[in-house]
Amino acid sequence: MPLATNFTLPAANPKPRPAPTLNPKFGSAYSISEIHAYIGIRDQLLAEAERVHSSAKIASVVLANDFVEGCLKPGCSPYEAQCLPEIDAQHERQRCVAVRERIAELIKNAA
Repeated sequence: MPLATNFTLPAANPKPRPAPTLNPKFGSAYSISEIHAYIGIRDQLLAEAERVHSSAKIASVVLANDFVEGCLKPGCSPYEAQCLPEIDAQHERQRCVAVRERIAELIKNAA
């Protein structure tokens, strides 16, 4: 007496399905929104650090700013669509420099 029975039914459509074609812009809107979210988080952390002036808050801004800078590097193929457009990325890189300068001021004032 068999312990298990085979109830496998044949596929309704035995033809193989074609592989999906991906749009080159696949994921770009999501990725760009995610980068903007990281930028917003960095800006909120900076505002908190300016209010509180604690070393922990300043350290979190440093970390967030470094992360945002990493997100702004141009993507290699096939990931170009998952990056900010270069004009926006240049603007945000300039903001990263300004945030870094503000962090230096906060550290100097905290000492």
